[in-house]
Amino acid sequence: MKQATAAIAKPLPDHLFRVHGNSAEMRWESMAGLGYHTPNDRFFVRNHTFTPLIDATTWRLNVHGAGVRRPREFSYDELRAMPSRTYDVAIECAGNGRRFYRTQQHDGAPGTQWGLGAIGVARWRGVPLRHLLNEVGVLPGAVDVLPTGLDAPFEDHGHVRRPLPVDKAMDDVLVAYEMNGGPLPPDHGFPVRLVVPGWVGIASIKWLGDIEISTTELFTPWNTVFYRDVTTQPVKSAFELEWNARVPLGSPRVLRGRSWSGHGRIVRVEVSLDGGLTWRQAEHHGQHLVSAWLPWHIEWAPQRTGTRLLMARATDETGATQPLTIPRHPFGYHFDAVVQHPIHVVNG
Repeated sequence: MKQATAAIAKPLPDHLFRVHGNSAEMRWESMAGLGYHTPNDRFFVRNHTFTPLIDATTWRLNVHGAGVRRPREFSYDELRAMPSRTYDVAIECAGNGRRFYRTQQHDGAPGTQWGLGAIGVARWRGVPLRHLLNEVGVLPGAVDVLPTGLDAPFEDHGHVRRPLPVDKAMDDVLVAYEMNGGPLPPDHGFPVRLVVPGWVGIASIKWLGDIEISTTELFTPWNTVFYRDVTTQPVKSAFELEWNARVPLGSPRVLRGRSWSGHGRIVRVEVSLDGGLTWRQAEHHGQHLVSAWLPWHIEWAPQRTGTRLLMARATDETGATQPLTIPRHPFGYHFDAVVQHPIHVVNG
């Protein structure tokens, strides 16, 4: 395994990303006019250390533990030869939206000051994790499944790892080796990563190298110190529009955005064009997937110049709706309040 020459291997042009140290946030305006999936070249990157460059020919996935009958290793070619599934799934950092604790609610939280761009939806292909667990013979007493990444250890906490309950692991989790029709790029987990639908991004371990199945509950820094009690993602919405965009006066335009929830399908999106004084229901278009996002749009022709606050709030099939404010999370996770998106209506 080699270290990339920088923390992130792929190019990070300013028109696609805001760079946060060893991580990079997608600019939402870069999704305008694109299809349902986030292209690999603008998919956000969350690294604890740096992107490793791994040789797939020597890579092995070790599946073992007290909770299995037949521990074994799987090669890259063996995984690719197994029956595969393809899922459209969102991956989102638990801290997505963290900066709005500070900028909207004036009560900031530590950590990377993400806007709303620490999310992407890709078409992932791979082997269902339950297939590998069946191959090694999971015992009835199995409790937790612990995937571990091959990136460099983070500070004194060791390799990134976070347990999943065995029921979730046997449900819809994918051991993915393709992203949007091609091999995983290095920054997104090559040769193999987990994809855990609906859960916070830390569960979708990149550069997967080891899976332990235990007969007791497991604890790591990533479910005790970091991301404690954080699992399923809440409801959020974003406009496909530049922050502080300049919009011509009187020109009819279509405002577009996307909404998502880890708990279920989005069933309604409302948009305010006047800072929350009035709300209109947006129209839906495109795919309507439980594990990804719902594109929507609304027509608007601004009639006076000045600064406006655009707002979008979504409701999912469980009835959860984005609130206007939320209590501060000590680590800045799960900001799901309606985000106030400023634009400037200008003459001509």
